[in-house]
Amino acid sequence: MGTHVILGAGAIGRGAARELASAGHHVLLVSRSGGGSDLQGVEVVAADVTDGARVAQVATGADSIVDALNPSQYSTWAELWPPMASAILAAASATGAGLVTVGNLYPYGRVAAPMTEETPVAPNGRKGEVRAAMWRDALTLHQDGRIRATEVRGSDYVGAGMGAQSYLNSFVVKPAMAGRSGWLVMGDPDAPHTWTNGQDVARLVAGLASEPADSPAWGRTWHVPSAPPRSMAQVAEEVAVLVGQPVRRPRRVPKPLVSAVGSVYPLLREFNETRHQFEAPFVLDSTAASTAFGLAATPWESTLRESVAWLSETAA
Repeated sequence: MGTHVILGAGAIGRGAARELASAGHHVLLVSRSGGGSDLQGVEVVAADVTDGARVAQVATGADSIVDALNPSQYSTWAELWPPMASAILAAASATGAGLVTVGNLYPYGRVAAPMTEETPVAPNGRKGEVRAAMWRDALTLHQDGRIRATEVRGSDYVGAGMGAQSYLNSFVVKPAMAGRSGWLVMGDPDAPHTWTNGQDVARLVAGLASEPADSPAWGRTWHVPSAPPRSMAQVAEEVAVLVGQPVRRPRRVPKPLVSAVGSVYPLLREFNETRHQFEAPFVLDSTAASTAFGLAATPWESTLRESVAWLSETAA
Protein backbone atom coordinates (compact mmCIF):
# COMPACT_ATOMS: atom_id res chain seq x y z
CA MET A 1 0.00 0.00 0.00
CA GLY A 2 1.09 3.57 -0.62
CA THR A 3 1.14 6.92 1.12
CA HIS A 4 -0.97 9.77 -0.21
CA VAL A 5 -1.15 13.43 0.77
CA ILE A 6 -4.46 15.16 0.14
CA LEU A 7 -4.51 18.96 0.17
CA GLY A 8 -7.93 20.29 1.13
CA ALA A 9 -10.44 18.97 3.65
CA GLY A 10 -13.56 19.85 1.66
CA ALA A 11 -16.08 17.35 0.33
CA ILE A 12 -13.85 16.06 -2.49
CA GLY A 13 -10.69 15.89 -0.39
CA ARG A 14 -12.47 14.05 2.40
CA GLY A 15 -14.11 11.71 -0.09
CA ALA A 16 -10.78 10.83 -1.70
CA ALA A 17 -9.26 10.33 1.77
CA ARG A 18 -12.02 7.86 2.65
CA GLU A 19 -11.56 5.97 -0.62
CA LEU A 20 -7.79 5.62 -0.19
CA ALA A 21 -7.93 4.80 3.52
CA SER A 22 -10.58 2.13 2.99
CA ALA A 23 -8.27 0.51 0.42
CA GLY A 24 -5.53 0.27 3.06
CA HIS A 25 -3.39 3.26 2.07
CA HIS A 26 -1.72 5.66 4.51
CA VAL A 27 -3.49 9.00 4.02
CA LEU A 28 -2.52 12.45 5.27
CA LEU A 29 -5.27 15.08 4.96
CA VAL A 30 -3.79 18.57 4.92
CA SER A 31 -5.60 21.85 5.56
CA ARG A 32 -4.80 25.14 7.22
CA SER A 33 -6.88 24.19 10.27
CA GLY A 34 -5.97 20.51 10.39
CA GLY A 35 -9.60 19.47 10.11
CA GLY A 36 -10.92 16.01 9.26
CA SER A 37 -10.12 14.16 12.48
CA ASP A 38 -13.48 12.37 12.24
CA LEU A 39 -12.29 10.32 9.27
CA GLN A 40 -11.30 6.81 10.32
CA GLY A 41 -7.77 5.79 9.39
CA VAL A 42 -6.79 9.26 8.14
CA GLU A 43 -3.97 11.34 9.63
CA VAL A 44 -4.72 15.06 9.70
CA VAL A 45 -2.04 17.72 9.28
CA ALA A 46 -2.20 21.49 9.66
CA ALA A 47 -0.16 23.35 7.03
CA ASP A 48 -0.12 26.47 4.89
CA VAL A 49 -0.33 25.18 1.31
CA THR A 50 1.32 28.32 -0.06
CA ASP A 51 4.52 27.16 1.69
CA GLY A 52 6.15 24.81 -0.81
CA ALA A 53 8.83 23.70 1.66
CA ARG A 54 6.19 22.76 4.23
CA VAL A 55 4.11 20.85 1.68
CA ALA A 56 7.26 19.05 0.51
CA GLN A 57 8.09 18.16 4.12
CA VAL A 58 4.64 16.60 4.60
CA ALA A 59 4.82 14.81 1.24
CA THR A 60 8.33 13.37 1.62
CA GLY A 61 8.11 9.68 0.79
CA ALA A 62 4.53 9.96 -0.51
CA ASP A 63 3.35 8.26 -3.68
CA SER A 64 1.01 11.10 -4.58
CA ILE A 65 -0.13 14.61 -3.76
CA VAL A 66 -3.79 15.31 -4.43
CA ASP A 67 -4.70 18.96 -4.95
CA ALA A 68 -8.34 19.07 -3.82
CA LEU A 69 -8.19 22.70 -2.76
CA ASN A 70 -10.96 25.19 -3.44
CA PRO A 71 -10.24 28.81 -2.43
CA SER A 72 -13.10 30.16 -0.35
CA GLN A 73 -13.06 33.60 -1.98
CA TYR A 74 -14.52 32.89 -5.42
CA SER A 75 -14.08 36.50 -6.54
CA THR A 76 -10.30 36.50 -5.95
CA TRP A 77 -9.20 33.25 -7.59
CA ALA A 78 -6.70 35.12 -9.75
CA GLU A 79 -4.86 36.24 -6.61
CA LEU A 80 -5.35 33.15 -4.42
CA TRP A 81 -4.59 30.27 -6.80
CA PRO A 82 -1.13 31.09 -8.28
CA PRO A 83 0.87 30.97 -5.00
CA MET A 84 -0.85 27.73 -3.99
CA ALA A 85 -0.32 26.15 -7.41
CA SER A 86 3.36 27.16 -7.46
CA ALA A 87 3.96 25.71 -4.00
CA ILE A 88 2.28 22.44 -4.93
CA LEU A 89 4.32 22.08 -8.14
CA ALA A 90 7.49 22.77 -6.18
CA ALA A 91 6.56 20.10 -3.63
CA ALA A 92 5.79 17.55 -6.34
CA SER A 93 9.12 18.28 -8.03
CA ALA A 94 11.06 18.05 -4.76
CA THR A 95 9.49 14.79 -3.57
CA GLY A 96 8.78 12.85 -6.76
CA ALA A 97 5.17 12.32 -5.68
CA GLY A 98 2.66 12.15 -8.51
CA LEU A 99 0.33 15.15 -8.64
CA VAL A 100 -3.42 14.59 -9.08
CA THR A 101 -5.30 17.88 -9.46
CA VAL A 102 -9.05 18.23 -9.08
CA GLY A 103 -9.89 20.68 -11.85
CA ASN A 104 -13.10 21.78 -13.55
CA LEU A 105 -14.53 22.58 -16.97
CA TYR A 106 -13.81 26.32 -16.95
CA PRO A 107 -10.81 25.99 -19.34
CA TYR A 108 -13.10 24.92 -22.20
CA GLY A 109 -15.12 28.15 -22.17
CA ARG A 110 -18.16 28.26 -24.44
CA VAL A 111 -18.84 24.95 -26.16
CA ALA A 112 -21.18 23.80 -28.91
CA ALA A 113 -20.76 20.03 -28.53
CA PRO A 114 -20.20 17.48 -25.77
CA MET A 115 -16.83 18.07 -24.08
CA THR A 116 -14.12 15.43 -24.35
CA GLU A 117 -10.55 15.60 -23.08
CA GLU A 118 -9.63 16.80 -26.60
CA THR A 119 -11.96 19.83 -26.54
CA PRO A 120 -9.88 22.96 -27.25
CA VAL A 121 -8.92 25.14 -24.31
CA ALA A 122 -10.64 28.52 -24.79
CA PRO A 123 -11.38 30.12 -21.39
CA ASN A 124 -14.28 32.51 -21.11
CA GLY A 125 -12.84 34.66 -18.32
CA ARG A 126 -10.31 35.10 -15.52
CA LYS A 127 -11.13 31.98 -13.53
CA GLY A 128 -10.99 29.80 -16.62
CA GLU A 129 -7.65 31.33 -17.54
CA VAL A 130 -6.31 30.59 -14.05
CA ARG A 131 -7.38 26.95 -14.20
CA ALA A 132 -6.04 26.54 -17.75
CA ALA A 133 -2.69 28.02 -16.71
CA MET A 134 -2.46 25.68 -13.71
CA TRP A 135 -2.80 22.60 -15.91
CA ARG A 136 -0.52 24.03 -18.60
CA ASP A 137 2.23 24.60 -16.01
CA ALA A 138 1.82 21.12 -14.54
CA LEU A 139 1.80 19.48 -17.97
CA THR A 140 4.95 21.35 -19.01
CA LEU A 141 6.80 20.05 -15.94
CA HIS A 142 5.46 16.55 -16.64
CA GLN A 143 6.68 16.66 -20.23
CA ASP A 144 10.08 17.89 -19.02
CA GLY A 145 10.29 14.85 -16.74
CA ARG A 146 10.33 16.92 -13.56
CA ILE A 147 7.00 15.69 -12.13
CA ARG A 148 4.18 13.24 -12.85
CA ALA A 149 0.86 15.00 -13.25
CA THR A 150 -2.75 14.37 -14.18
CA GLU A 151 -5.95 16.35 -13.78
CA VAL A 152 -9.53 15.27 -13.08
CA ARG A 153 -12.39 17.34 -14.47
CA GLY A 154 -16.04 16.98 -13.54
CA SER A 155 -19.12 19.06 -14.21
CA ASP A 156 -21.19 20.88 -11.57
CA TYR A 157 -21.32 18.86 -8.38
CA VAL A 158 -24.36 17.19 -6.85
CA GLY A 159 -24.85 14.49 -4.24
CA ALA A 160 -24.36 14.10 -0.51
CA GLY A 161 -21.93 16.53 1.10
CA MET A 162 -22.11 19.03 -1.73
CA GLY A 163 -23.21 22.19 0.06
CA ALA A 164 -22.55 25.65 -1.33
CA GLN A 165 -20.49 23.98 -4.09
CA SER A 166 -23.68 22.65 -5.70
CA TYR A 167 -25.73 25.05 -7.78
CA LEU A 168 -28.27 22.29 -8.41
CA ASN A 169 -28.74 21.45 -4.74
CA SER A 170 -29.07 25.10 -3.74
CA PHE A 171 -31.31 26.46 -6.48
CA VAL A 172 -33.30 23.42 -7.67
CA VAL A 173 -33.27 20.46 -5.26
CA LYS A 174 -33.86 22.33 -1.99
CA PRO A 175 -36.79 24.41 -3.30
CA ALA A 176 -38.38 21.36 -4.96
CA MET A 177 -38.14 19.46 -1.66
CA ALA A 178 -40.20 22.23 -0.07
CA GLY A 179 -42.77 22.30 -2.87
CA ARG A 180 -41.51 25.63 -4.18
CA SER A 181 -40.20 26.91 -7.49
CA GLY A 182 -36.47 27.50 -7.51
CA TRP A 183 -35.39 30.96 -8.66
CA LEU A 184 -32.43 30.62 -11.02
CA VAL A 185 -29.93 33.48 -10.99
CA MET A 186 -28.58 31.98 -14.21
CA GLY A 187 -29.66 29.27 -16.58
CA ASP A 188 -32.32 27.96 -18.94
CA PRO A 189 -34.46 25.45 -16.97
CA ASP A 190 -34.77 23.29 -20.09
CA ALA A 191 -31.10 23.17 -21.16
CA PRO A 192 -29.52 19.68 -20.89
CA HIS A 193 -26.70 19.76 -18.34
CA THR A 194 -24.29 17.18 -16.96
CA TRP A 195 -24.19 16.91 -13.16
CA THR A 196 -21.31 15.06 -11.50
CA ASN A 197 -21.65 13.14 -8.24
CA GLY A 198 -18.91 14.32 -5.87
CA GLN A 199 -18.18 10.78 -4.76
CA ASP A 200 -17.51 9.77 -8.37
CA VAL A 201 -14.88 12.53 -8.43
CA ALA A 202 -13.34 11.10 -5.26
CA ARG A 203 -13.27 7.57 -6.69
CA LEU A 204 -11.47 8.65 -9.86
CA VAL A 205 -9.02 10.78 -7.87
CA ALA A 206 -8.20 7.86 -5.55
CA GLY A 207 -7.72 5.53 -8.49
CA LEU A 208 -5.36 7.89 -10.29
CA ALA A 209 -3.38 8.58 -7.12
CA SER A 210 -2.77 4.83 -6.87
CA GLU A 211 -1.57 4.41 -10.48
CA PRO A 212 2.03 3.17 -10.92
CA ALA A 213 4.66 5.74 -11.83
CA ASP A 214 4.95 4.35 -15.38
CA SER A 215 1.19 4.31 -16.02
CA PRO A 216 -0.11 6.09 -19.15
CA ALA A 217 -2.76 7.64 -16.91
CA TRP A 218 -0.24 10.37 -16.06
CA GLY A 219 0.35 13.31 -18.38
CA ARG A 220 -3.26 13.96 -19.42
CA THR A 221 -6.68 15.06 -18.19
CA TRP A 222 -9.58 12.74 -17.35
CA HIS A 223 -13.31 13.47 -17.24
CA VAL A 224 -15.20 12.07 -14.28
CA PRO A 225 -17.80 9.42 -15.19
CA SER A 226 -21.13 11.23 -14.91
CA ALA A 227 -24.78 10.31 -15.43
CA PRO A 228 -26.59 11.35 -18.64
CA PRO A 229 -27.49 15.06 -18.75
CA ARG A 230 -30.70 16.39 -17.23
CA SER A 231 -32.27 19.82 -17.35
CA MET A 232 -33.02 21.69 -14.15
CA ALA A 233 -36.72 21.43 -14.92
CA GLN A 234 -36.42 17.64 -15.13
CA VAL A 235 -34.56 17.51 -11.83
CA ALA A 236 -37.15 19.69 -10.09
CA GLU A 237 -39.91 17.34 -11.25
CA GLU A 238 -37.99 14.23 -10.19
CA VAL A 239 -37.36 15.66 -6.71
CA ALA A 240 -40.99 16.67 -6.26
CA VAL A 241 -42.18 13.18 -7.20
CA LEU A 242 -39.57 11.61 -4.92
CA VAL A 243 -40.62 13.56 -1.82
CA GLY A 244 -44.34 13.78 -2.59
CA GLN A 245 -44.53 17.50 -3.26
CA PRO A 246 -46.37 19.27 -6.07
CA VAL A 247 -44.23 19.82 -9.16
CA ARG A 248 -43.05 23.42 -9.44
CA ARG A 249 -41.07 24.55 -12.45
CA PRO A 250 -37.85 26.54 -11.77
CA ARG A 251 -38.09 30.19 -12.75
CA ARG A 252 -35.48 32.58 -14.06
CA VAL A 253 -34.58 35.68 -12.10
CA PRO A 254 -34.76 38.51 -14.70
CA LYS A 255 -31.26 39.39 -15.90
CA PRO A 256 -31.69 43.14 -15.18
CA LEU A 257 -32.47 42.27 -11.56
CA VAL A 258 -29.44 39.96 -11.36
CA SER A 259 -27.25 42.74 -12.76
CA ALA A 260 -28.65 45.29 -10.31
CA VAL A 261 -28.04 43.05 -7.30
CA GLY A 262 -24.63 42.09 -8.68
CA SER A 263 -23.55 45.73 -8.52
CA VAL A 264 -23.48 45.45 -4.72
CA TYR A 265 -22.98 41.68 -4.31
CA PRO A 266 -19.59 40.64 -5.78
CA LEU A 267 -20.28 36.89 -5.81
CA LEU A 268 -23.27 37.38 -8.10
CA ARG A 269 -21.12 39.34 -10.54
CA GLU A 270 -18.72 36.43 -10.70
CA PHE A 271 -21.44 34.20 -12.13
CA ASN A 272 -21.26 36.16 -15.39
CA GLU A 273 -18.20 34.15 -16.41
CA THR A 274 -19.99 30.81 -16.08
CA ARG A 275 -23.51 31.84 -17.06
CA HIS A 276 -23.06 30.28 -20.51
CA GLN A 277 -22.71 26.84 -18.92
CA PHE A 278 -26.36 26.95 -17.87
CA GLU A 279 -27.93 28.86 -20.77
CA ALA A 280 -27.29 26.19 -23.43
CA PRO A 281 -26.56 22.45 -23.52
CA PHE A 282 -23.50 21.72 -21.39
CA VAL A 283 -22.67 18.04 -21.72
CA LEU A 284 -19.62 16.09 -20.54
CA ASP A 285 -18.30 13.02 -22.37
CA SER A 286 -16.53 10.76 -19.87
CA THR A 287 -16.09 7.73 -22.13
CA ALA A 288 -12.29 7.77 -21.82
CA ALA A 289 -12.15 7.31 -18.04
CA SER A 290 -14.99 4.80 -18.02
CA THR A 291 -13.19 2.70 -20.63
CA ALA A 292 -9.68 3.02 -19.18
CA PHE A 293 -10.54 2.34 -15.55
CA GLY A 294 -13.79 0.38 -15.76
CA LEU A 295 -15.62 3.07 -13.80
CA ALA A 296 -19.33 3.79 -14.09
CA ALA A 297 -21.13 6.87 -12.86
CA THR A 298 -23.36 6.52 -9.83
CA PRO A 299 -26.89 5.94 -11.22
CA TRP A 300 -28.77 9.22 -11.34
CA GLU A 301 -31.62 7.94 -9.19
CA SER A 302 -29.16 7.06 -6.42
CA THR A 303 -27.44 10.46 -6.68
CA LEU A 304 -30.76 12.25 -6.39
CA ARG A 305 -31.83 10.21 -3.36
CA GLU A 306 -28.44 10.88 -1.71
CA SER A 307 -28.84 14.62 -2.31
CA VAL A 308 -32.35 14.73 -0.89
CA ALA A 309 -31.40 12.64 2.15
CA TRP A 310 -28.31 14.74 2.90
CA LEU A 311 -30.15 18.04 2.47
CA SER A 312 -32.91 16.76 4.77
CA GLU A 313 -30.38 15.78 7.44
CA THR A 314 -28.49 19.07 7.30
CA ALA A 315 -31.73 21.06 7.44
CA ALA A 316 -32.80 19.10 10.52
